[in-house]
Amino acid sequence: MAQEEIIFPNNIRNIRLGVGMKMTELARQAHLSLSAVSKIEKGVRRLNQKQLLNICTILGCKLSDIFIKESDDVADQWQSEIKRRLTDNEGSGLKVFGSGLRKIRQRSGKTIAQAAKDAGMTLSVYHKIEVGQREVYENEIEPLATSFGYSAETLFDEIATLYKSGELNKQISKVKERVKSVLIPGNPLSGLDMHSSLYGAKLYDSARKKLVPVFGVPGNKNIVFKKSDKTMIVAPMMLEGRKSIYAVMPNAKRLGGMLPEKCYIFADADIPAADGDMAVCIDAAFDTLGADDTASAQIAMVRSDARGKLVGHICAPDEKVAAKTMHKIVMIVME
Repeated sequence: MAQEEIIFPNNIRNIRLGVGMKMTELARQAHLSLSAVSKIEKGVRRLNQKQLLNICTILGCKLSDIFIKESDDVADQWQSEIKRRLTDNEGSGLKVFGSGLRKIRQRSGKTIAQAAKDAGMTLSVYHKIEVGQREVYENEIEPLATSFGYSAETLFDEIATLYKSGELNKQISKVKERVKSVLIPGNPLSGLDMHSSLYGAKLYDSARKKLVPVFGVPGNKNIVFKKSDKTMIVAPMMLEGRKSIYAVMPNAKRLGGMLPEKCYIFADADIPAADGDMAVCIDAAFDTLGADDTASAQIAMVRSDARGKLVGHICAPDEKVAAKTMHKIVMIVME
């Protein structure tokens, strides 16, 4: 029987085991079946961006952690597994049949989408047949043959002729050559094959656009501020895709009831605060802060003092905040 195609190699299983979570618990929290989670971890089931973000939240990991890199231990396992499956499928004749079908399709001038439609198949199923990663059932042979103007018998004869002539060797070799590296976010040309690479890269980019990093959390008196993407949250729709946006969780009590106890403050690092704005006031230069540096911050109303200098003002207790960086707050969202 043909093996399932690995379309999304990932680190989900390793991350889950690292946090001591059972697969059943991940399935329960993600509102997915145990079978679905198993297939996701094996890489043979696609994820949509909502599911990907949800799994990141459940496992407490960064989006980039999900995608395997060439330096990861699991990378060799993925490559070995893909090579094994390609060899197994070629030995069973599926690789030859698929390569022959592709050659016939290319000669006919049809796209994969057109061929799939004419054969009454989904694009995914037809693609898997062409790359030899899915067996073909008896009731599928006739529609495939008819779509190219053959009978079932003459289709097999034509593929056998192509194979004996050596015309399929180049195509079969191309499939093997696709197994060169592993999926790396942001690099659509590096992956187990072009199909899965583009899928993974698009999934990563799409999901990343919907996330913003949380740079600040409440401390004893101030906000502990750190430019790290370790904690990410879903951005409000109006802020999606803006790379300069970050979030902080305010020390609400210091604002005299101005803000609810549980909320997220979204600030734009590209917009300096002006007189009358509410701002994130940081006691360090934002641009010089590294991912490991920690600063102190406050949420304050911005006012001009007698000399025209901008200062922050908070209410509990009444206090002025002198800051090296003030970013305008563009949105406040209840947690």
